[in-house]
Formats: sequence, C-alpha cells, structure tokens
Amino acid sequence: KEQIKTLSPTLEQDYWALVSGESRHAESPDSFWIPALSDRQSLKPGDAAKLIFEIETENEHGGIQRDSERMWVVVSEIVGPYYIGRLTNKPATLDENSDFYLKIDVEVPFLPEHVLDIDRPPSAFLNALFSEEPRNAWPR
Repeated sequence: KEQIKTLSPTLEQDYWALVSGESRHAESPDSFWIPALSDRQSLKPGDAAKLIFEIETENEHGGIQRDSERMWVVVSEIVGPYYIGRLTNKPATLDENSDFYLKIDVEVPFLPEHVLDIDRPPSAFLNALFSEEPRNAWPR
C-alpha cells in the first residue's frame, strides 16, 4: 500500500499534479460534467481519459506561476487503484526543450476521480503509440 501512495505526482515534488474532476463536479454540478463513476472505474488499456493538470512554472520575473491544462492520456496499464496513461498532448504552458517531465508520450498515473471525459482513439493511433516504449516511465 505504501508504494501505491507514491504514484501520485505532487506540486511540491514534481511541480505538477492532477485536479480531481469529482471535486470540480461537486463544486459546480450543473456546469461541470464528468462521466459516471462506473465508467471512470472501468477504463481499459487503449481507452483515453481527459485530465486536468495543474502545472507550476517560473515566470519571467522569477516568481511561481500556476496554470491548469486539460489534456488526454491513453491508458496503458493498471496498477492497484491507479491507471497509468501516456500523455498524448504537448503541454501549452511548457517549453518543449525544457527538462520538465510533462511532454508528449510520458507516463502519467491517475485515479478514476481525475477523469473528466472518456474516448476510444482509432486503432491505428493506438498501434503507433504502443509500438514503442514511453518517452519517460513513471516510477512504480
């Protein structure tokens, strides 16, 4: 159980974290829709999930800036209560050449509570995505 707790990214350690879609939905149930819990709990490898990433960066004045981005990940593995997904978007708030972890095709651990939307990408896309190892593997 202790290892599973370490799967979650944190702003303090990783400079990014995931926002709970369940919490956002609870705050604004009429305007913030999320899929049914049963659907969010039954994702399989190859399913895509939209997540909200909270990202901390340094602004041009040396201060901390916090931005949120909605991005898609494709489930590649299930580890305990976590899904491991591969990021399919380029974070708009990050420089592609930076050393920041979040880039296209890195692994992202998430829970059903983080899922905002679900989709099933075309098989050609999935075959290409899974034909190679991820750019960065999340520690387990």
